[in-house]
Amino acid sequence: MRMTNKIMRNNAAYNINQNKILQDKLTNQMTNQSKIVRPSDDPVVAIRALRLRSNVAAVTQYNEKNAKDADQWLSLTADAMDTVYEVLNKLYDKATTSPNKYQTSDDLRIIMSEMKQLTAEFYSCANVDYAGRFVFSGYRTDLPVTFTEEDMKQMEEHPVSFNIDEDFGFQDISRISYTDYTKVEDGLVPNPPGNKPTVPNDIDDVHSYEQAVKNTTLYRFRISYNNLDSLKKGGDLKITMPNGTQITATAQKDPNGEAVMGTDGNPVVQTTAVDKDGNPVTVAIREFGDQEEAYKAIADGFEGIAYIPLSGEMVFSEQFYNENFNEKAFVGGNTFHVNYDKSTWVNGDINPVHYFKCIETKNLAAKNEAPDWRKTAYNTQRDQGRNQDIYYDVGYNQQIQVNTRADEIFTHDVQRDLDDFTHYLNQLEAIETVKKNLETKQAEFAEDSDEYKDIARRIEGADKAWDYIRENIHTKFENQITKYQQYLDDSNVATTDNATRRSRLELVATRLTNQQATFKELQQDNEGIDITEVAVEMTSAELTYSAALMATGKIMQTNLMNYI
Repeated sequence: MRMTNKIMRNNAAYNINQNKILQDKLTNQMTNQSKIVRPSDDPVVAIRALRLRSNVAAVTQYNEKNAKDADQWLSLTADAMDTVYEVLNKLYDKATTSPNKYQTSDDLRIIMSEMKQLTAEFYSCANVDYAGRFVFSGYRTDLPVTFTEEDMKQMEEHPVSFNIDEDFGFQDISRISYTDYTKVEDGLVPNPPGNKPTVPNDIDDVHSYEQAVKNTTLYRFRISYNNLDSLKKGGDLKITMPNGTQITATAQKDPNGEAVMGTDGNPVVQTTAVDKDGNPVTVAIREFGDQEEAYKAIADGFEGIAYIPLSGEMVFSEQFYNENFNEKAFVGGNTFHVNYDKSTWVNGDINPVHYFKCIETKNLAAKNEAPDWRKTAYNTQRDQGRNQDIYYDVGYNQQIQVNTRADEIFTHDVQRDLDDFTHYLNQLEAIETVKKNLETKQAEFAEDSDEYKDIARRIEGADKAWDYIRENIHTKFENQITKYQQYLDDSNVATTDNATRRSRLELVATRLTNQQATFKELQQDNEGIDITEVAVEMTSAELTYSAALMATGKIMQTNLMNYI
């Protein structure tokens, strides 16, 4: 075959160009620190690179974002629960030391003030937020657990009421004591000075004022809220007894649609009740505006349920308890179910949407405009707002729960217990006022007068009543020790669960960090270059390129005629 100059030029140009292509490839590798620029450079490396890059991206997301976000959430939750534990521990200490240390109402008023502040701090911990999300609110991270001052301002513009369903078990029944000392004041006219008291008909040499002072044990269900709506506002009180009896209580209305008020100042209640088979039954329900009034009615023989919206209680006698609410009545999962209305809210009240099946009714219209009521149902598909656990993906098919629900730690009972203490304190202050008034009245009469002696006997009765009330307070503090211990136990369980999740997250984060380093190393091994080797190859290619140019230049100077 004859080699012409053109063939030699073409072959030389092709070979020089191939060398230049190699130089370009090596230059790109040095610049990009990668073996390939396009998949066609090495399909095997390219496919493996895509998989490794996907792995690195996923692990980086889990490790540097999801895991850190979850850790922050768990950390804030832990800090809040540490504060909760400190608060409950201080309340426990107050309950332990107070029964014997604080005797008078002034002493107890001081301790109640401290307990009130601790209780407020307890509920304020429920509104801890992380990046604008409330950590204890379940799925409703935009809603605080308790109503805030801002909520109160909104409610002034747009009133809100709730219809709430609440269930109670046998363990929710509590015993309370009521001290009746009305005979001590019966017939006593304090003004004008010197006015002689009238001895009650049933007080004589045989029946003394001390004997007339009685301490009665009552039973009750304490609803989660106080200041409930009175039936006179038009709402119904619906009750399902443990035996299946369904009761609806409503205020009797006059022809004008207004609630009929009884002589005692309370609405006249109409009740309709049917047993589980649909047969009509009779159950008495009365509404009372005052605790003492309701307690006295039951102590005097009322057999039924005393509904006290102001204190949020349903109170009944021991006989009624034995007939309807004994432990056997709750066998098989039976509950005492109450449906009630509440439209009066204060700063710090727990929002019921986090705890109960309820219906919110809100007026969307502005002031001085026609009402525009909107109803919103909550927790209709869930067990009273529970089952709202939030999980973060922290690995392949791995999730960690990051939230602790409010119902696991922030119970309504802490506030309701404080309400009980306040009531007992008011009772103690009332009897101390009675004693003081009796002593003032006694000073108006001569020591040998019948009036002086009558008031002296009244003071003895008042002393007995004071002893009863003080003993009730002592018992309340003793019982409260057990309650605060239970709250502490619940707090410890929630804290332990949260700490366990954090410990697991630390293990996961360590593994993710190792995985991230491993995948990056594999990625580097797959795509990366050996700089030294590439540098040597580049130098070799440059030398080859220079030599090729020189050789080609020399050869191209000779043509075919030189050989002929």
